[in-house]
Amino acid sequence: MEQKAWKAFSAFLEEENALRTALTLFDWDNETLAPAEASERTSRAVGVLSSSYQELLICENTGKLLKQVKECDELTKLQAAIVRQVEKERERLLVIPEEEYRRFSELTAVSVGKWSQAKKNNDFASFAPVLSEILEMRKKFAAYRAKEGEPLYDVLLSDYEEGFTTEKLDDFFGKLKREIVPLVQWVREQNRKKPITSAFLFQNYDIEKQKRFSRWLAACLGFDFSRGVLAESEHPFTTALHRDDVRITTHYYANNLESAIFSTIHETGHGLFEQGNDEAVTQTPIGGGSCGVHESQSRFYENMLGRSRAFWKPVYGKLTKTFPEQLSNISLDEFVRAINRSEPGLLRTESDELSYCLHIIVRYELEKQLLEGTLSVKELPKEWKKLYEEYLGVSPETDGEGVLQDIHWAMGEFGYFPSYALGNAMAAQIYAHMNQEMNVEELLEKGELAPVTGYLREHIHRYGASKNMEELCQELTGEELNPVYYTRYLREKFETIYG
Repeated sequence: MEQKAWKAFSAFLEEENALRTALTLFDWDNETLAPAEASERTSRAVGVLSSSYQELLICENTGKLLKQVKECDELTKLQAAIVRQVEKERERLLVIPEEEYRRFSELTAVSVGKWSQAKKNNDFASFAPVLSEILEMRKKFAAYRAKEGEPLYDVLLSDYEEGFTTEKLDDFFGKLKREIVPLVQWVREQNRKKPITSAFLFQNYDIEKQKRFSRWLAACLGFDFSRGVLAESEHPFTTALHRDDVRITTHYYANNLESAIFSTIHETGHGLFEQGNDEAVTQTPIGGGSCGVHESQSRFYENMLGRSRAFWKPVYGKLTKTFPEQLSNISLDEFVRAINRSEPGLLRTESDELSYCLHIIVRYELEKQLLEGTLSVKELPKEWKKLYEEYLGVSPETDGEGVLQDIHWAMGEFGYFPSYALGNAMAAQIYAHMNQEMNVEELLEKGELAPVTGYLREHIHRYGASKNMEELCQELTGEELNPVYYTRYLREKFETIYG
């Protein structure tokens, strides 16, 4: 009976995966190659597929299959994790009226294009009505699921990183602010006395050469191009159909060399996680990984590895050969200091490592207010500007460099942003523990990244989303997520750079 039950459930999983894959492909196409006028018509197909996905999850037969497999005594841990994830998704979708779910799917299929156009035109007013509708639908969906007295924002947060509530995040971000804000102010003062030279990073860099270097860099980090691709998009991102079809993107600016470099490293970190999923995990509901854990891997590669002198020692020669006119007179040490300078700015994706979490805190506080109803979409630009002046000492002059800079809200992803900060903290904790197990700096200086990636694959990547952040931290480091590792890492690094 147990084998028969799992066989029937496996047939359901194949159909569920096929629908998710089709929707993922539409998302990928929409953000990379689809023509600007395609979204309105394409959104109808997305709506039909989304309705079919919801119908499959909430139908009576799926409920029966879940009941049967939950009664099996011999499920493996991974099978049990798959069942839990399907049950969680079913419960999420059961409470949403089908016509509303389809409307939301069609809306977000169109909204990304509208956001992109509004960003290019620095015109938040044109996007505000769409964003207002997305927000109201997300609030309504959260209300359908919320327990009595549960904040709506907590419901959305649980979709991205299980176990983290506003109460926990208020404490987490409070600890970060107490440590990071004074350090940012101290670094700002050091910059006034003796700024780090970085003008050479903002000369004219041929985009075709940047593309070739980005592909070489991703391969250098271990990204397998026989199982993945690197494309271009307005907002860099990673998606995967399964471990053998992983798609990363970056964005290129002719006058900013480091933007594409670190976007590529960041997304390669995501890509390596996806390619490292175990065979039993990939192409199932627990494929990929939770958002916070995913961000820990991208930030680990981008910052702990990608901004270190040890990493660039064997790599910098390739960069100078690619751009000899701009970099032939710039030493390795000058380059490393420049990419590690701290200058609080307007753009999250271009942010230095030290001030990055302040960008996340701004978004976290705004999301809370939006979900609580104490802030309207119309008021967002003004409040955004106020918080940027308060936390980072800068003020956006346009919507494109302000409230429209991120794609997440256009996709309905309210609750995702805290994952970046949680990922930073987890990355630092992993890095501290890894250095007890191996000499990371020595490996990087030799260009030997395989042991580092192998370690992460063994302890993080292979599990996909079968384990959450707290479980992985506890198993790997012997303690729950602890932001002290992150704040200590930042203090030691920037006191060395600016001391």
